[in-house]
Amino acid sequence: MDMLKDLESLQFEYGVPEENRTWLYLQGRSRGLIIEACAHATFFCKLFYVLRQSLDENQISMCLSSGSCDLAIPDESLKVGIIGGGHLGKQLAQVLLQLVPIPADSLRISTRRPETLDELQKVGVQCFYHNSFLVKWANVIFLCCLPSQLPNICLEIQSSLEKACIVFSFTAAIPITRLKLLLNHTNILRPQYQCAGDFVNIWGTNKEIATALQDPVILRATCPYSPAGGITLNIKWLEGIFYAALNTCTTKSMYHSSVLELLNQLFLSVHFKDCGEDRASCPKFQLTDFVSKVYAKNLPQKSSFPWFDLTSVQLKETPFSQHLSKNTALQDHLTLLYCSSFGVSLIRELQVVSTGSPSQEEKRPQEPDVSSATD
Repeated sequence: MDMLKDLESLQFEYGVPEENRTWLYLQGRSRGLIIEACAHATFFCKLFYVLRQSLDENQISMCLSSGSCDLAIPDESLKVGIIGGGHLGKQLAQVLLQLVPIPADSLRISTRRPETLDELQKVGVQCFYHNSFLVKWANVIFLCCLPSQLPNICLEIQSSLEKACIVFSFTAAIPITRLKLLLNHTNILRPQYQCAGDFVNIWGTNKEIATALQDPVILRATCPYSPAGGITLNIKWLEGIFYAALNTCTTKSMYHSSVLELLNQLFLSVHFKDCGEDRASCPKFQLTDFVSKVYAKNLPQKSSFPWFDLTSVQLKETPFSQHLSKNTALQDHLTLLYCSSFGVSLIRELQVVSTGSPSQEEKRPQEPDVSSATD
């Protein structure tokens, strides 16, 4: 509840001189950017929460079928770390707890002022100031710090980063190429947002962000392909998510055929109503959607995908870029998956048929760099 809602003299706008009121749209834009960031981080965590659970189940199944099961099978639950406990870091933590939902003991925050996060600590989130300790523990690290703080933070954590740990940066002023150098790390995702000149403030003012993301108008405006609200997302980030999923599977030495089957099951599991009549027309991931035809031809059947440099994926043209840009059915299905993962229908008149649960939801060849696999 907003206690100041009906008290006009205590509203932020009341104290702004008339000549400066043209700049008030920046307040709405700032809120829109935070909502977009929290929405995309939530979508990412939902997908990887389900992916890691499936990998865990797959490992147990293989173990039992082989008859040589090791009782110390690692827990594949998603462990999320946030560096920075300011406005964005605090909002992100609350949204992830409510909407993924990530258990409180699977979320930790490192900040210079952990005493300011009393509400999160009360629900079981560990808050402390030890960046390298956090990085050693987490599968995913969200950077929610100021650009001026980032070089020192990178210096602290780079030696503690595991190859498979995904770094998700919201520090907009630091380009991904610079971040790669600072961290000496290739498993990095960095969404880029573009604000249009004709900004439309649909983002609301009084709702908590988790509540706002249950509003169909606001949620649809955060869709990767949506220009609504005057804020757009660079679609290369969406490509990066899929290559990050491939890297996660590669760390488990899964054969590429099994990986494709798993991605189809998890990420293309939500369909439009008319898909039931002609399921053959629905998109399916193929090997050549992610690697070049030449590389695919020489890839042994019983081998994993190569390790992909996510910074290159987000900066260069890839086979998936070309496939995604030409395949409107795939774009529609991914948009449908995005909305349904928040429990919102894409279009009111369309009904969704789900075949999965997206909202709970021999030796490998020498690993080439991304260019040899995707050029």
